[in-house]
Amino acid sequence: MQANDYIRLENEFGAHNYKPLDVVLSRGQGVWVWDADGNKYLDCLSSYSAINQGHCHPKIRQTLIDQAHKLTLTSRAFRNDQLGLFYRELCDLTHTHKVLPMNSGAEAVETVIKTVRKWGYKIKGVPNDQAEIIVCANNFHGRTITIVGFSTDDNSRNGFGPFTPGFKIIPFGDADALEAAITPHTVGFMVEPIQGEAGVIIPPAGYLAKAKAICKRHNVMLILDEIQTGLGRTGKMLAEEHEGIEADLTLIGKALSGGFYPISAVLSNTEVMSVLQPGEHGSTFGGNPLACAVARTALKVLVEEGMIENAAAMGAYFLDGLKQISNPIIREVRGKGLLIGVELSPDAGGARTYCEKLKEKGLLCKETHDHIIRFAPPLVITQNEVDWALEWIGAVLGQG
Repeated sequence: MQANDYIRLENEFGAHNYKPLDVVLSRGQGVWVWDADGNKYLDCLSSYSAINQGHCHPKIRQTLIDQAHKLTLTSRAFRNDQLGLFYRELCDLTHTHKVLPMNSGAEAVETVIKTVRKWGYKIKGVPNDQAEIIVCANNFHGRTITIVGFSTDDNSRNGFGPFTPGFKIIPFGDADALEAAITPHTVGFMVEPIQGEAGVIIPPAGYLAKAKAICKRHNVMLILDEIQTGLGRTGKMLAEEHEGIEADLTLIGKALSGGFYPISAVLSNTEVMSVLQPGEHGSTFGGNPLACAVARTALKVLVEEGMIENAAAMGAYFLDGLKQISNPIIREVRGKGLLIGVELSPDAGGARTYCEKLKEKGLLCKETHDHIIRFAPPLVITQNEVDWALEWIGAVLGQG
């Protein structure tokens, strides 16, 4: 079968809830992928940062194979020999007290909402069913009913109400707005350190540190959604490290398995996590031995192979190269580590047009919010590969 045959099958039998570029991938290795017709591409999206360790990392793959031969699932009705080791190693890496494992990023967000609400009622003393969580405009935390209910993206919300109450929306990057929004019923402030889906929006320097101080002063839990920014993407293990803070609760996922298996986690302090009792929350697959084994190796290679340091170095190099491209259609280039956005002017004809042109040159990236191109290659990218990418990006974006 050729690419067009696979596309036809998707269109005929699948729900049309995505609008992907028309490339049918069949193989990947490191930063490179190949399509069904044998064409080679540099992946500059990394499955929205789920492939930080590169496609089909051999050590993670071997762990998956070995564990699949031994034990894949027990449910949480029984213990397994991978879960405790996963907890300890993840806590050591992230300075965390407790871990609650789930499967998807959205599940981690739902989990933290439940947990911090219960903390508010049992520990803080908020009256029952009156807990408030503050979030930011232009956020992206997932696509469940509860999450889209506090989105400001009409495309995510329209036609899906009624929505879950209990959320207050403030501008992103505005510490004064956070302080003003807090009430005695506020239990948490949930925010992305960098808004990825919104277009790689970076808050003012010191914003997270100010938010941490405000939350501590008002006995509010700071919740950082690091599902996309965490695990090396910004040149630090967690993006919070850029401002020298530690969130009360942190959400990770995506690259936690290096792209091999769905796993996510809520990282928490003991006080908050202690409110959950047996039977109050869980998941059949959450904390399964296959996911835990894979995640342990995915974390190990991030550290041992210097991927986080490489993300910092190559990110700075990539960002500087992109800023050298001269064309009035480029409104701004911004980023941290290997999470980079190129914002185009509204009269540039839309970012997707340029993503399609780059695909023809052998580079895969994706538009977000119509006029922004996001570049987020695997953290194993080399300087020669960045140079190759910059040559083609310059050729395409430099043309206008």
